[in-house]
Amino acid sequence: MTTNSAHDTVSSSEELISEEGYHKDLGRRHVQMIAIGGAIGTGLFLGAGSRLQLAGPSLALIYAICGVFSFLILRALGELVMYRPTSGSFVTYAREFLGEKAAYAAGWLSFMNWAMTGIVDITAVALYMHYWAIFVNVPQWVFALGALTIVGTMNMIGVRYFGEMEFWFSLVKVLALAAFLIAGTIILGSRMPVNGHTTGLHLITDNGGIFPHGPMVAFMLLQGVVFAYSAIELLGTAAGECRDAREILPRAVNSVIWRIGLFYVGSVVLLVCLLPWTAYHAGVSPFVTFFEALGIPGVGSLMNIVVLTAALSSLNSGLYSTGRVLRALSLGGSGPQALSKMSRSSVPYVGILTTLSVYLVGVGLNYLIPARVFEVVLNFAAIGIISTWVFILLCQLRLRRAIDRGEIARTTFGMPGAPYTSWATLAFLGFVVLMMAFDYPDGTTTVAAIPLIAIILVGGWLMLGKKHNKA
Repeated sequence: MTTNSAHDTVSSSEELISEEGYHKDLGRRHVQMIAIGGAIGTGLFLGAGSRLQLAGPSLALIYAICGVFSFLILRALGELVMYRPTSGSFVTYAREFLGEKAAYAAGWLSFMNWAMTGIVDITAVALYMHYWAIFVNVPQWVFALGALTIVGTMNMIGVRYFGEMEFWFSLVKVLALAAFLIAGTIILGSRMPVNGHTTGLHLITDNGGIFPHGPMVAFMLLQGVVFAYSAIELLGTAAGECRDAREILPRAVNSVIWRIGLFYVGSVVLLVCLLPWTAYHAGVSPFVTFFEALGIPGVGSLMNIVVLTAALSSLNSGLYSTGRVLRALSLGGSGPQALSKMSRSSVPYVGILTTLSVYLVGVGLNYLIPARVFEVVLNFAAIGIISTWVFILLCQLRLRRAIDRGEIARTTFGMPGAPYTSWATLAFLGFVVLMMAFDYPDGTTTVAAIPLIAIILVGGWLMLGKKHNKA
């Protein structure tokens, strides 16, 4: 079995240094909270509003289905990490098990995912700020630029600061959701009316049932729900800068499934039992809608601060991930050489600055099409997410074959039910793309753009090949 020799190497300055040159400054609490943060983000806090408006109570079922497959993807990644922790994550695994072309495609599609996700996040920040009347007349792009400046600065300092910021961001999200679940359960259990509505399951049956607009509408939301889980693979990247990855990772991964069940499925079920699903709207967090309906002064504003934190957390994670992914691409020759540069704090600053420059495009979109930017960009992010997950599953299948042939020692954290669960998850991701094609106009346009994305990737690969030949 190939192992990471840096796993047990300690520098004279009491810091662990990975073979890739990163400081292993992330501890157990950081990784645990990164796992939570990856499973709880803007897709729940903001995206759930528009999803409830379209699909009603069936959103809970879609969250559950996507949650199961997301957990299987995370277990596939966990098996790869237990084989060899690396900050290059799926890019490094794709290079080893599928070849350099696959690593190139995996890395740049992941970059597209996080580039689009970051634009969604800065858009979410702007929408959240407009919740307060004092900021209504301030253009969205102003808040988008401000969020970019704050998070970008923090990411440039060092991984320890990223870890600390993500720890507190995630803690705020968890405490807020826990407060909602407790308050919602007490109100539901006591049959206390909310905004003139008697709470209970009858709010589902009296408003069209589980599928108020039919099952097809619900399944067409799969790509949006997939986006809600888009940061779970961040755990693999963080493992490369974690002191005891092989010890910490299994517990962090296994805890994700109950968090998804509790926070996503449980929250949606509570939301539709506390208020009619028609009370929730796009652009407004359903949690803010609920707390406002309680009529308690200041609670809505407090919850809005929480969802604002969730958006900043996702933006923070995106910058962290893309910096490492772009550097991994550069080290393998699948990206410009400048992307491999590191600062004195072991931060891939060129990769982070590259991502920030793309996020500036998002600031421009918030200026040009502030009303549609969230949905348009979300669909392209979903394509990047699905592609990343496909590569993770393909690498896990190759790893398992090598294990079965006796070429690599069996890991202590294998994916359950593999290879059948791996193929089932790949089939599910294909179904998500199919449903996206029926989501006219944004989803249909996104799927139609896949050949164009492929052409751009091929063109980039040929350009890199020419540079290598000249060298």
